[in-house]
Amino acid sequence: SAAVRLLFRHSRQVNLFSRHASILTGKSLDASYGLTDEQKEFQKVALDFAENEMKLNMRTWDEKEIFPVDTLRKAASLGFGGVYISEEFGGSNLSRLDSSVIFESLATGCVSTTAYISIHNMCAWMIDEFGNDDQRCRVVPDLCTMDRFASYCLTEPSVGSDAANLETKAVKHGDQYILNGSKSFISGAGESGIYVVMVRTGEKGSKGISCLMVDGNTPNMSLGRKEKKVGWNSQPTHIVTFEDSPVPVSNLIGREGEGFNIAMKGLNGGR
Repeated sequence: SAAVRLLFRHSRQVNLFSRHASILTGKSLDASYGLTDEQKEFQKVALDFAENEMKLNMRTWDEKEIFPVDTLRKAASLGFGGVYISEEFGGSNLSRLDSSVIFESLATGCVSTTAYISIHNMCAWMIDEFGNDDQRCRVVPDLCTMDRFASYCLTEPSVGSDAANLETKAVKHGDQYILNGSKSFISGAGESGIYVVMVRTGEKGSKGISCLMVDGNTPNMSLGRKEKKVGWNSQPTHIVTFEDSPVPVSNLIGREGEGFNIAMKGLNGGR
């Protein structure tokens, strides 16, 4: 009968729950279940840092819109500024799964600040992975210590995140690119010393896009007003505008036309 089938189904669900009850802590799953001993150590360090350095300050950071530089650099001293960056340039050289464990743990203290740390790591990885030795030596060590912060610049006011149709242009003049255009919703803008910027150097579509490493002190680079957000206020967000801004050709990451693939690989890994 229907009543018997319903009772049988409920019995199976109860048994299934009982078999997995050992991995429950209170009302939540044990976050360390299935992790290696090493990953549990990463997790513990990150959870302790979140509890002692972030959680107590989270509300103040949000209400007063504070970018917690000192706390970020403390996190970097534990290896969280370059979690999946090569050891050669100061990174921790961990896996993406290790990184996920760390970011999940840090987020228990402050989601907004952890989100910025993840963006910073993504930018550092893009330079470490696709940059040449000179670029990596010049920039990556300071990113791993968070002596310099990084921002990712893809989204534009007129095309959103439709990267294949972005409009910010970089025209080569001698040993420089001259940049014109705007990038919107840039996390860390105004605080970052390095901006990883997707620009159009060639034809329409994805094959005309390149990736440039832009210094935060670049001439004719300006910020729009600070965006007002519901939460997420421990990281500043601005439009970044370039008006005939010169960037050395030596700051090209990879080769011309490879920017779209670099941008997508950065996002795929970061997400």
